Amino acid sequence: MSQFFQIHPDNPQARLIKQAVEIIRSGGLVVYPTDSAYALGCHLGDKMALERIRMIRQLGKEHNFTLMCRDLSELATYAKVDNQVFRALKAHTPGPYTFVLAATSEVPRRLMHPKRKTIGMRVPNNAIALALMEELGEPLMSSTLILPGEELPLTDPYEIREILEHQLELIIDGGYCGMEPTTVIDFSEGEPRLLRQGLGDSAGFDLVD
Repeated sequence: MSQFFQIHPDNPQARLIKQAVEIIRSGGLVVYPTDSAYALGCHLGDKMALERIRMIRQLGKEHNFTLMCRDLSELATYAKVDNQVFRALKAHTPGPYTFVLAATSEVPRRLMHPKRKTIGMRVPNNAIALALMEELGEPLMSSTLILPGEELPLTDPYEIREILEHQLELIIDGGYCGMEPTTVIDFSEGEPRLLRQGLGDSAGFDLVD
């Protein structure tokens, strides 16, 4: 049975954020709000929690997981970017974008695309998500909460609890945060390529076909 925290979307209660992070550190699977949709999250180094996300979403080994970061200062540890790419990322963060980047050796192999050696990274514009990562002190391993056979993510925390309460340790109710997923931009080969058009405006990127 999962716990259910109602956290203020603009002024997250520090006590509840601390409790949520304790659950994550102890191997818990958490649903939390972002600026584009609700997401599943777990501790970066937790192999078992990662496999549980794969089971809930029925994901194959080719799936690119996302490192949810509090800011771009964590970028160099996990991704290889040049100055031009960094400037493009800085101009669009925080925001509803996922950037596919060449992964460094710091990224656990199970998190990256097995053939391309890439990792998704993003900085959400959501106070609850940012507070979680600030308290955690490192990125949160994440995946959008889209159930098998569905095209859109779940948006209602009470519906999420009804469906998944026996498969999660914590559901954070942060109010409505939309159902449109992030825009995905691939920078892994230098030039930006649009992989998915979502909530974020892609017009500001010098995209190649």
